[in-house]
Amino acid sequence: MNTAIVTTTAATVSPFIQNLQQQQQQKPQTSKEAIAANVKALIEQLEEGHSEGLTAYLMAMGRFHNYSFGNILEIARQKPSATRVAGMYAWNQLGRRVNKGEKGIRILAPMTGIRRKKDDEAAKDVRTQNQSVLVGFRSVYVFDVSQTEGLELPELSSRVSGDVGERMERLLDFIAAQGILLEYKESIAPALGMSYGGKIVLLPGQSPAESFSTLVHEVAHEMLHKSERRTATTKVVRETEAEAIAFVVGRTIGLDTGRASADYIHLYHGNAALLTESLEVIQKASAVILSALESPIKDDAAESTESEEVA
Repeated sequence: MNTAIVTTTAATVSPFIQNLQQQQQQKPQTSKEAIAANVKALIEQLEEGHSEGLTAYLMAMGRFHNYSFGNILEIARQKPSATRVAGMYAWNQLGRRVNKGEKGIRILAPMTGIRRKKDDEAAKDVRTQNQSVLVGFRSVYVFDVSQTEGLELPELSSRVSGDVGERMERLLDFIAAQGILLEYKESIAPALGMSYGGKIVLLPGQSPAESFSTLVHEVAHEMLHKSERRTATTKVVRETEAEAIAFVVGRTIGLDTGRASADYIHLYHGNAALLTESLEVIQKASAVILSALESPIKDDAAESTESEEVA
């Protein structure tokens, strides 16, 4: 779980939130049902011309990039302003207590059981006599730091505002590790960057923040759009996905991206399956890049809540 605390303004009640207040009473019991309910609410909002719920989800991708696709949707829907979440036990271990009367954020956690082999099968390999298997999901509740009080939390990663800091070097290392060449050429102007499948070309002279954002955008193309997915999506969707990933990563490390939230409405063109697929690939790619940018310091709270995570 990302440990940087992101400052946000209080969110107004949007159609995304209103549409799901009634669904909270139904509490879907499977991961697929929860995802479907949240995506349906996003679609209803997009069809009405609103995209604040989608933007809240993109922000949550960065803050909680170690969480699953479905649980990020759940956190963003129930508490769009959440910046750092953990279970009650984890907060207690950090010297903090959940404030009286606070409502938890419901997520889904896996339930596992033991599948016992028959005697004759078990005799063949004693190491695999009993296997742990997924038998379903259960509701667990986490709380945002704003719902707690107690000891101050350590800042386990530096916060930046318009300055990429050491993250540029980490991004360059990540690009090199993928076997992607990086070049700088003025001839690509007015484009800021280009992706050629195994090679990225940047326009020289950009500010560090602009170069970082452009690099993330082009890396996203390298990760997502230089394979079979390219023929299965439109140019608009591909560009929007790459820009959404740059938005998630940039905002997570504190950059002022200047992106208009309404741009992300292009992810949806009357196709619920495409919207779900796009959101999932954006989340996964953002998580990979953010993990590469993280400092090696571990977050004890994140480790404590991993047991409450859904696959």
